[in-house]
Amino acid sequence: MSIGELFSLLLFDYTLRTVALGTAALGAVAGALGCFAVLRRQSLLGDAIAHAALPGIGLAFLLTGSRATPVLVLGAALAGWIGTLFVLWIVRSSRIREDAALGIVLSVFFGVGLVILTFVQRRPTAAQAGLETFLFGQAATLLLRDVLLIASLGGAALVVLALFWKEFKLLSFDPEFGASVGLPVTRVDLLLTSLLVVAIVIGLQAVGVVLISALVVAPAAAARQWTDSLSVMVVLAGFLGALAGVAGSMVSSLGGGIPTGPTIVLVASLAVIISLCFAPRRGLMAGFLRERGTRRRLRVDAVLADLYALAAQHGEATSHAHPVAVLRAMQERRGGLERSLEALESRGLAREVRPGEWCLTKAGVERARTLFLPEVAP
Repeated sequence: MSIGELFSLLLFDYTLRTVALGTAALGAVAGALGCFAVLRRQSLLGDAIAHAALPGIGLAFLLTGSRATPVLVLGAALAGWIGTLFVLWIVRSSRIREDAALGIVLSVFFGVGLVILTFVQRRPTAAQAGLETFLFGQAATLLLRDVLLIASLGGAALVVLALFWKEFKLLSFDPEFGASVGLPVTRVDLLLTSLLVVAIVIGLQAVGVVLISALVVAPAAAARQWTDSLSVMVVLAGFLGALAGVAGSMVSSLGGGIPTGPTIVLVASLAVIISLCFAPRRGLMAGFLRERGTRRRLRVDAVLADLYALAAQHGEATSHAHPVAVLRAMQERRGGLERSLEALESRGLAREVRPGEWCLTKAGVERARTLFLPEVAP
C-alpha cells in the first residue's frame, strides 16, 4: 500500500478515521499533561495510577453490570485517584520514599484488580464483560462516542491546565517558593494529579493499563530534548503524542494483526530515540559534535602554546621556523598536529616558512600572548 493510499484510507475509512481521531486526542492530552510528571520526576506516578485504576473498572462493572465506557472510566478515575491519595498519605505519614510508595500502591492495586477480573470472568455474564481488554487496550474497538468522551474529558483537562498554568508551573519548578508566597501547594498538587488521572483513565480502553504510562511519559521526554520553555514543551509533547496516535493507527491498519495500542507506544518511543540522538542541544549527536569541536580547539590551542613557547626562546621572533618533529615531540600523544597547524594557518595565526617548518605570525603571537602569557613567560 502506497503512502497516498494510506492517507486516503485515513480520510475515508470510517473505522481508521475514528481510531486515529481518538488516539490523536488521547496522545495530545497525555503528552501535554505528562510534561509535568516528567519535570517533577514523577514518571512512575502515571504507571501507579494506571494500575490502581484496574480494580475500579472491575468494581464499576460489578456494581452496575454495565460495560458503558463512561461508567468504567468513572470507576477507573475514582480508583486511580484513591491510589494517588494513598501514595501521598504513605509519603507524608511514614519514612517511605515516594518511589517506594508508588511501587507499593501499584502492586497492591494491580493485584486487587486482577483478583476482581478473575472473579468477573467466573460469573455467568463473563462473556459479555470483556474487561480483560483494559489490560493491553483495544484501540480498534473505539467508537465515535468513545472518541467524543476522550475529546470532552481531555479538553476539559487542558482547559483546567490553562487556567492554573502559573500555579502548575510554580509547583513544578519551585514548590518551596510557592508555599512561601501563599500557594496552597497540597491542593494544587492534588488538582494536577487529578488531571493526570483523567489523562490516564481515558486512554485505558485504547492503550491499556500496562502501556498507558508510556504514552504519558514518552512524548514529554521527547519534547524535553528540544526546548527549555515549558509552554513550548507542552505544545510539542501534545503534538508528538497526537502524531504517535495517528501514525500508530495507520501502521496498525496495514494488517497482519498488529495491535494498535502497542504500535502507538512504539511510535512514541521512536520519537524519544530520535530526540535523544538528534536534538540540537541535548541530543547525543549534538553532544558528540560539541565534544569533538572542543577537543579540536584544545589541540589547536596546545599547538599555538607550543609555537609561542618556542618563539619566546627567540624573543618572540616571527621569522624563526620550528620543525614539525619538534612540535610532535612536544605534543606527545595528542595527535592531529597537521590538522591543527592547518587550522592555525587558515586563521592567520601561523605560517609554513619552509616545508615541514612552522612559525607564528604577528597575529599568532598576539593571540598566544593574550591566552598564555600568565602561564608562559618569554
